[in-house]
Amino acid sequence: MRRKSLLYLFSAIILAAVVQNDALAQKDKYRNKANDPVAKLGYDKKLRWADGLFKSGSYYNAADYYAQLLQEQPRNPYLNYQAAECAWFMRDYVPAARYYGIVYSAASALYPESIYKEAQMLKMQGKYQEAIGRFQKFISDNPKSFKKLKKRAQREIDGCKMAMNSVNNPIPATVKNLGPNVNTAYTELSPYPLGDTALLFATMKSNNQVEVGKEKRADYVSRFMISHKFKRTEERDTFQWPLAFLDGRFNDAKYHTGNGCFSPGGDRFYFTRCMENDKNEMTCRIFCSTFEKEKWGEPVLLAFGINEGESSNTQPYIAKVGKKEVLFFSSNRVLQSRGNFDIWYSVYDPRQKSYRRPQNAGKQINTEGNEASPYYDTRVNKLYFASDGWVTMGGFDIYSADGGPSRYTNLTNLGYPINTSADELYYIHDPVGKPDAYVVSNRIGSIALKNPTCCDDIWRIQYEPKIYAMGKVLDQKSQRPVAQSVVKMVDEAGNLKTYNSEDGQFQFLTARGHNYVLTADKAGYLSTKATVSTEGIKRQDPDDTVFVTIYVDSFAIDKDYEMANILYDYDKATLRPESAASLEKLTELMKNNPSLDVKIFSYTDSKGTDAYNLNLSQQRAESVVNYLVRNGIDRSRLSAQGMGEKNPVASNTGPKGKDNPEGRQQNRRTTFRIMTDVPTLRTIYDSTKPGTIGQQEKNLQQGEGTDEQEPADSDSQFGNPGSRVN
Repeated sequence: MRRKSLLYLFSAIILAAVVQNDALAQKDKYRNKANDPVAKLGYDKKLRWADGLFKSGSYYNAADYYAQLLQEQPRNPYLNYQAAECAWFMRDYVPAARYYGIVYSAASALYPESIYKEAQMLKMQGKYQEAIGRFQKFISDNPKSFKKLKKRAQREIDGCKMAMNSVNNPIPATVKNLGPNVNTAYTELSPYPLGDTALLFATMKSNNQVEVGKEKRADYVSRFMISHKFKRTEERDTFQWPLAFLDGRFNDAKYHTGNGCFSPGGDRFYFTRCMENDKNEMTCRIFCSTFEKEKWGEPVLLAFGINEGESSNTQPYIAKVGKKEVLFFSSNRVLQSRGNFDIWYSVYDPRQKSYRRPQNAGKQINTEGNEASPYYDTRVNKLYFASDGWVTMGGFDIYSADGGPSRYTNLTNLGYPINTSADELYYIHDPVGKPDAYVVSNRIGSIALKNPTCCDDIWRIQYEPKIYAMGKVLDQKSQRPVAQSVVKMVDEAGNLKTYNSEDGQFQFLTARGHNYVLTADKAGYLSTKATVSTEGIKRQDPDDTVFVTIYVDSFAIDKDYEMANILYDYDKATLRPESAASLEKLTELMKNNPSLDVKIFSYTDSKGTDAYNLNLSQQRAESVVNYLVRNGIDRSRLSAQGMGEKNPVASNTGPKGKDNPEGRQQNRRTTFRIMTDVPTLRTIYDSTKPGTIGQQEKNLQQGEGTDEQEPADSDSQFGNPGSRVN
């Protein structure tokens, strides 16, 4: 479902820093509601007033009056719908979902799309399972209508599944807010690192609510600021209080200014100026200033079709692609467009100082939705951009694609934690050193003026080295790979990841600073364990792969296996110290194979009566069970049986009837027998796939797959985060 106004979902893109919602700029002057004359109006007049505010884009003020009206008619579908729309525009996802839910339960025939919007708001909160249920209900409740929207709903379901998978398998990176020196309660946008020491960005630099009409425009338009990193601090990437960026005459009191970038040679500076109309609709233009005669020249509005007609043209980024300088930007022009805002490019001729007519970046990049904030990394020949038209985890997600400027392959969702259920825009790498990055997001944790997700902040992405645990599951006897096994990896805190191996090979992405235990799970086999430690790895270390092998061995039910060196002194049930090694092996076997139930059998020599020996052997078997329980094995998986002097393995007497101490010692032994292998206790959950254990079991029973659906405007198949569109 597309909004007629991109005021919120596209606010960071079009520099609507002050007018993300008009009430942030047009706060009701009556701070004391008792003095507000509108609050005293009758129902009909107050409703007309609220509707007028809504149409003008003053969503916060409108929401206040709809809330007052809802006190009189709490189940009124129209009031709840308008309140939901206000909350959506304000990116306040929790009340928006609640209001849409009330609307659908009260008047689904009048507002059939409200359940779709409710599902979107649940998705934006990260409530993916609930969102899937509501999207599916929207599809099932409208069998013959909303064909295009149902296709979009299916893509949103695919996004929810992708998100759950990505959250379960995050990429190795830390994402942290740059803090109050850089970020404010309003929107910050367009981070542009200047080497490794400073950051250029755009901001209003205000934590107080702004009132248009009471303050000068120059006090609330967005403008360029620059913040330098603190030196010699324990915490990396901390920034000082920002200063005005005064290198050129880029900031202007009349316009929202931002989206700055330098040309590859550093002699041109591109940026955007935007102006809003009475309806808070922004129109942006791209400007360029050239450094000549030791100063920056007057900014010039770019021609050559780059700023075309009444369209909004914004977010310039210029980079070398091959031997050519290419200017990328985002535009909502209509001619040759794929949808709303698309990524466009123009080749720059430095000799003629001219630009070729802009071209659409094509269907490998652009969709019927919005694509924005292009950034091209020449070092890896990748285009990074934000999109809400592909399969996403929330609203806008960051994607990368190889190639350029006109042909691209390997479209990739960057995954969690770079992308979240909220909006992510303006991804950009450091220009030097190990490429950490910045991103703009309204995720939880942003500094907010009103609701927790109202406003965008700049976040720092610190990449961790990619440490893979890769290996094979081999049969102990044949040394051949064992297919159709589930490999389990557990860290020291008990966090479990699994991998369903079709061919006996597996691969896990680990995190540094942990110790992992890996085992295999397959019916009819006992597993050993392998260990991987990443404790000594530092953040600046390179990517690495640790190779391990897990051995499994077939076993039989009801077959006795002798435990070597489980020894007892004469006439005692106490385990001797020499028994510890074998007991530990059995403990590990039980831990590594949680589907097995085991029975312990203990024996005595022939001295003593049958009844005495039977009781002594029972005590000896129970002493083994107690040891296993003390070491973490569930008692319900264990049983004990004393066998007395039955089934001796050596003679209790020697020649001429003399005593045989060695034989008697061998008979004072313990064996174990695998009684059952419980299929329901085997690990069938695959943490590399979407869904919970129960959902995956249901899918297996129904024969359902979990492949992602094809995105709109694409002939390619889309997979999980990190998968490719070719």
